[in-house]
Amino acid sequence: MKPYIPREFKVMSVRDCAPLAGLLAEPDQVAAYWRQNIPQADWYDPMKGAFVVLVLNTRKRILGHNLVALGSLDTCPVVPLSVFRPVIVAAGSSVVLIHNHPSGDPTPSDADIKVTRDLIRAGQLLKIDVVDHVIIGRATAARAKDYSSLRELGYFF
Repeated sequence: MKPYIPREFKVMSVRDCAPLAGLLAEPDQVAAYWRQNIPQADWYDPMKGAFVVLVLNTRKRILGHNLVALGSLDTCPVVPLSVFRPVIVAAGSSVVLIHNHPSGDPTPSDADIKVTRDLIRAGQLLKIDVVDHVIIGRATAARAKDYSSLRELGYFF
């Protein structure tokens, strides 16, 4: 049996971002940030779910973003450790959760609502505010917006 040799552990650093003119206080600003930054990433595939955490400072200005998980067509595994680690490392004080639905329909699923509530509770324990959870889809003739905000829909308590 080989002896255990500890390995160096590195946390992926949060991507440096140019400061935005305004705060990321509104879901349309969050959706615009996604459209400007995430689809250009090397890892992005519109046919897979991608869960990203936007790290904010005390004034709700973005410090950066971090990919939390890549999923499949209808599932994206998310755990609090993966969500809050980059926030703690970057000395952030709040987060915006954001992910895409490859189907194009930004309506939150029951799983989206459950994971949001779990992450809000985890954030409360860490004193990290979860500002919103925005789901990105595609706009259609019947649906003018290409996103949904769980805060606007009343799922935050």
